[in-house]
Amino acid sequence: MTQKEAFMQRLTIDDLKKIKEQYEGTFALRHGGYRAKVTIHMGTCGIAAGARTVMGALVEALAQKDVQDVIITASGCAGFCSKEPMATVEILGQAPVKYCCLDPEKMKRIFAEHIQGGNIVQEYALVMGNENSY
Repeated sequence: MTQKEAFMQRLTIDDLKKIKEQYEGTFALRHGGYRAKVTIHMGTCGIAAGARTVMGALVEALAQKDVQDVIITASGCAGFCSKEPMATVEILGQAPVKYCCLDPEKMKRIFAEHIQGGNIVQEYALVMGNENSY
């Protein structure tokens, strides 16, 4: 038996899971450079409902706290026009959360409690997860 074969026989499923978790974290940080992504839905319905002020509140909160590991992106309509303005928060290693009926104060609370604190703000959350999760 070679040294490599002997090493591979000693690895357990738990060992492989730990290696995977370490690699995913390193890969995401190395290539993406962020631990969280916030997508503000900026379709015409979102903009009409106030998505620009929601984005402005998030940008302001990031600047005030000098947060460098969160990226903000914009997308089109999420398909729930009556729930706009909306934002999707994706934290590394967690299911995305789509928040609805936002205003600047709600976005600041989501920033403080979810993005910084890791606790989902349940009363503003529309759905957790996405159609690609399996």
